[in-house]
Amino acid sequence: MISKKNLSLLTLLVILAVSSAGCEVVGGIFRAGMWVGVIMVALIVVVIFWIMGKMRRR
Repeated sequence: MISKKNLSLLTLLVILAVSSAGCEVVGGIFRAGMWVGVIMVALIVVVIFWIMGKMRRR
């Protein structure tokens, strides 16, 4: 039989394992989101400069 002390330690270990894996997934999502944001800002800046260049030629 599992004693109450061992059961509580096992429960704590399972909770820690599940929560650390969840944090890793969330961290990966935020890293990917950051790069998507950086790329979008860069594209917007390029489009603005392209439009400004077209307006100056007229």
